[in-house]
Amino acid sequence: MTPGPQNRTPYGPQDGLVAQWWATAVSRVEPGVIELREHPVQNLIGTATFVETIWLLLRGELPRPEQAALLEAALVAGVDHGPQAPSIAAARMAATCGVGLNSAMATGVNMLGDVHGGAGQQCVRLLGEIGERHVHDGEFDRAVAEVVGEWRARSPYLPGFGHRFHPRDPRRDPLLALVDRAVADGVVEGAHLRAARAVETYLNRGREGKKPVPMNIDGATAVIYAELGFEAPLARGLFVLSRSVGILAHAWEETGQGRRNKSPMPPAMVPVHLTAPTPRR
Repeated sequence: MTPGPQNRTPYGPQDGLVAQWWATAVSRVEPGVIELREHPVQNLIGTATFVETIWLLLRGELPRPEQAALLEAALVAGVDHGPQAPSIAAARMAATCGVGLNSAMATGVNMLGDVHGGAGQQCVRLLGEIGERHVHDGEFDRAVAEVVGEWRARSPYLPGFGHRFHPRDPRRDPLLALVDRAVADGVVEGAHLRAARAVETYLNRGREGKKPVPMNIDGATAVIYAELGFEAPLARGLFVLSRSVGILAHAWEETGQGRRNKSPMPPAMVPVHLTAPTPRR
């Protein structure tokens, strides 16, 4: 007779210690049992969407349909940005090196760091600091100016605003429109949305005739993740989940191109040869 959960014999005096070492509330897996946050997986299959399951595993409960729809919009918006994105380019090059799709995807995902892929997390922190400063000082516009000034003193790049490629990120407006609707419907409060729009206004004040600095995809999705109650580090994790779809699609397409050891540039292009070391700045 195969031991079941109720009559299983302990493996020894350390069995309880091992069980506690790997104790988790995310899932329960025993012979014949798979539960995700106490929901039997057979009850989720065919009834819960992938996005709802992401929410369930991260938050411990299923989202309301309106929450799931807003999260899904953010995930859809971030799936791909072409080979201009280093993570996509790296995955395509890796796919030509015979490493397999899993390693090609890992190559791309591992490119998503603080500079490429981390702006959403940073923007959630930025917006959160504005909210905290506003609560503490009571003056919203001053909180915006102070927090933005502190961030720009550390770096000229403000996460979530401006874009090196798009004059105006085409993903911004539809995402913010969905948040506006969610605020009107009482799905989210709107405090982070207000802070993000205030930062955008502040950055563009006095820039008549100059290139505008609109909110970008990282800012718009940061608003959604923050409004839905996700902690700042999860903004990066959720972006990685989203971008993994594009990484997979590009890596798979590249495997059908027949190229081997794809270089960052076409073979006809030769890198500039430096006769002396470039000084570090």
